[in-house]
Amino acid sequence: MSDVVGTLYGDAPDVAAGPTPVIRAVDLAKRYKLGKENFVDALRSAAFEVAEGEMVAIVGPSGSGKSTAMHLVGCLDSPDSGEVWLNGRRVDGLRGRALTRVRAHEIGFIFQGFNLIPTMNATENVAQAAEYAGLSRSAAAMRAGELLDLVGLADRAKHLPSELSGGQQQRVAIARSLVNSPKIVLGDEPTGDLDTVTSDEIVRMMRKINTDMHTTFVLVTHNPEVAAACDRTISMRDGVVVDQGYGA
Repeated sequence: MSDVVGTLYGDAPDVAAGPTPVIRAVDLAKRYKLGKENFVDALRSAAFEVAEGEMVAIVGPSGSGKSTAMHLVGCLDSPDSGEVWLNGRRVDGLRGRALTRVRAHEIGFIFQGFNLIPTMNATENVAQAAEYAGLSRSAAAMRAGELLDLVGLADRAKHLPSELSGGQQQRVAIARSLVNSPKIVLGDEPTGDLDTVTSDEIVRMMRKINTDMHTTFVLVTHNPEVAAACDRTISMRDGVVVDQGYGA
């Protein structure tokens, strides 16, 4: 696939200093039409980079374009213009199986609402994602067990989401996000439905995974404490990145 992408888009752009970023967003624009002559520009030439192994927060007021930027970087939507580069190659123009392959094998997702299937227990929720990623049923079950142990839920593996606390459900969701051993995990308000103590526990867990597994985390958040726990904060306003958080 990399050969095809290289033919279509050329090699990755040069970076002035350091290695090629694991995420590179270049002049992203996205407009949503609300009516015949009514629209909103969610992104306007938004640009940022994330290095491999970083844990980065994206912050900004409601409507600043945070979630839209994450959806584009996560290949859940396409920009109207601009470029998205992941792991050194351009992906915003991918379609069909090539796009599905990127989402299934290179990116993990964590959402505010957990998005667990209520009729499946913790193991089944994680194993289903592993099967989608291409593992056999038996291998998926084994992988689910390993990941639930990693997030401290081995003793709750057979519990339904309704039998788990909010923090435990988010731990299951984190385990699910790791089934494909992604280089990148994207979190959209991953602590938004949690109390302060539980939020801190989840952030510490993500940081440990980030450190131990060298997994890159990008977290959209309104919570200043979550942002403070990250290596760097990317600030957005009115669809534009106003600060990448590199300091002076």
